[in-house]
Amino acid sequence: MFNVQCVLAQTEGKETTMKELVVTATGTQHTLKDVPVQTEVISRKMLDSFGGKNIEEILSSLTASFAFNEGDMGSQMQLGGLGNSYILVLVDGKRLHGDVGGENDLGLIDPQNIERIEIVKGAQSALYGSDAMAGVINIITKKHTQKGIYADNSTRYGMYNDLRQHNTLAFNIGKFGSQTNFQLQRNDGWQNTAEEYAEGMVITDSKNKTVNMFRNWQLAERLTYQPIRDLELYAEGSYYKKNICRPQNGRHPSCDVYTYDLRYNNASAAVGGKWYLPSEKGKVKSEKINGGRNYLQLDIDWNKHAYYYDYTARTYETVLLKGEEYGPMEGEWYPVMMYPGQSKLQSDQQRIMAQAKGVFYLPFQNTLNTGLEYRYDYLNAPDRTENGSASDWTTALYVQDEFDQLGWLNLTAGLRLVGNRNFGVRLTPKVSAMFSVGDFRFRMGWSQGFKTPTVKELHYRYLHVMGSSTFFNIGNLDLDPQTSNYYSANIEYRGRKFTASVTGYLNKLDNMIALVNVPVGEIPPGVTTAYLGDGSNNVQARMYKNMDDARTYGIDVTLSYQVMRDLMLNSAYSWLNTEANLYDASKDRMNSVTIDGTAHHKWSASVMYSHSFCTWYKLGINLSTRGSSTRFYQNNRNGKPFQIWRINTTHDFGKPGKMLAYRVELGVDNIFNYVDRTMHPYHLGNNTPGTMVYGTFGIKFNYGKRVKNNFLSTKQQINNEED
Repeated sequence: MFNVQCVLAQTEGKETTMKELVVTATGTQHTLKDVPVQTEVISRKMLDSFGGKNIEEILSSLTASFAFNEGDMGSQMQLGGLGNSYILVLVDGKRLHGDVGGENDLGLIDPQNIERIEIVKGAQSALYGSDAMAGVINIITKKHTQKGIYADNSTRYGMYNDLRQHNTLAFNIGKFGSQTNFQLQRNDGWQNTAEEYAEGMVITDSKNKTVNMFRNWQLAERLTYQPIRDLELYAEGSYYKKNICRPQNGRHPSCDVYTYDLRYNNASAAVGGKWYLPSEKGKVKSEKINGGRNYLQLDIDWNKHAYYYDYTARTYETVLLKGEEYGPMEGEWYPVMMYPGQSKLQSDQQRIMAQAKGVFYLPFQNTLNTGLEYRYDYLNAPDRTENGSASDWTTALYVQDEFDQLGWLNLTAGLRLVGNRNFGVRLTPKVSAMFSVGDFRFRMGWSQGFKTPTVKELHYRYLHVMGSSTFFNIGNLDLDPQTSNYYSANIEYRGRKFTASVTGYLNKLDNMIALVNVPVGEIPPGVTTAYLGDGSNNVQARMYKNMDDARTYGIDVTLSYQVMRDLMLNSAYSWLNTEANLYDASKDRMNSVTIDGTAHHKWSASVMYSHSFCTWYKLGINLSTRGSSTRFYQNNRNGKPFQIWRINTTHDFGKPGKMLAYRVELGVDNIFNYVDRTMHPYHLGNNTPGTMVYGTFGIKFNYGKRVKNNFLSTKQQINNEED
């Protein structure tokens, strides 16, 4: 039951990872060595050395805790045995908005715009709520704050017409600042096998691809205004669009139910500010008391995630008849023919969030962090909910105190009070302790989690095709909230050259929600006729239900060794076991099962070399590997084990302090050409197409001077200047 995590960061000269500053675990800045709650960090230098094309590749390769299944609708992510709906993804401390309770589209995150990634396992912080039972991933983006103008371009091209384009334009003039980011991603897709199990037989000439052709692009803008020294205001927004093109399979119609392409439209807008409180005259300044400054912060944001079917062939779709003109047929489902060129909204999920927080550095080494949150979720799904739409709201109040008076002992305790419209009020405590002895740290923690059913788990209904079976998945208004108890213990050694960290965890969940096969008699009234027009005669009903209980436990071990100034070795290993009680409707009993997607063993390792041969040229080499044992599934074949090797080289040209700098990256992914040829749709181990060669060209223009910014740490300012 041990979960090992450590922050791996490349050292530069005498700089060591122990000076890395992190904020996710407690909401306040700590050096990595002294953060009270164990935190794993993927540093800027590791990201630059690795050269990952997307966030899935970065997380699965640079840590050993994550597993992914990438699909058309996003990424099925797993951390500590728990899936997407239990993992909170933050971008600069704000929740990433995607499919609520389903697959997250991590394409919204531009890998070229990441400063670092902080990972906290389990619901260990009172700052985060229902979506953090498995853990928190905080993506810290790059901030360009120097006076003047900054611009960069990065273009990556690889096999299968894989294109990744990134651009940034930033400027700061007086009290105003602007940063514009653009990203474009596209790929022609690939097919690892023409075999597919459908129509009760194995088809050997299927046109379905392992990964379908896609393209997406995103434009984001952030404006800042600093009217006085200790106050910064901001406004930001983004627009994201994604298209997925899927092949037709005329010979075997039921083998390919995708007679339509997918289109996603996302948008976001946010405003807020941060105010550092002035110190009273005659009193010791707050930053002298406990190393920080008191501040208040307010953030309000709106997010929209909508997806559509763009029809490419004639298709029967069922619609819910509404309005008095339908007379006695109102409220019934009716088949309607859709034609090529037509589009239809499937789901539009919108969210409004407001957060107010304050951090106060008090005497006697106490740090108080308190906040208030409000969240409103709205789902518009005309043909996928009984009434066409549904909504929910949640409020939360949290308070957390860090006590560090003794120096060798840090105690952090917090409470989070959650109120939900449908499920009442719940109080969850969090407690952790850290003991310091020289270069050793001993950490222990216990926390409770509380997660109410999502709007989709309550109201949504849809068809899901797997092989020759069609599942009708149904929401359930009788669900109960999920609760958890998370226990962890960690021992860490962090020296100048060698770092080792081992953490054990046990996560116990009650009333865990999962899709369960149910007899037709349990389907709510008015739902049984929902898909009479789809032509399928073997539809099985599945409903969201509470499982009795589940638990996950494991050990993660991470090691890093600075062999010399230019050479660093990293390795990580994760052992995981999961147990859950799953209801078997055919036998009316609970069965003990392994949670879908669980792999007992995962590992990763890398060798990072970096050396400046002259004032204008620097070479970097990163050789890395990652692997997984068998992944277990209940209704599908198990995913095959795999081991993949990768090499990335970086070539930086340009003298320090000059306006222009250039970078060339050349790499080979999957050096030994591993391919999972398991028939579709049972390729659940890894979907890589084999060896892939790629290259990247980047150019940076930086005209300005370094200025002190009250809202960034000194380390962040230095990193920004190195851009």
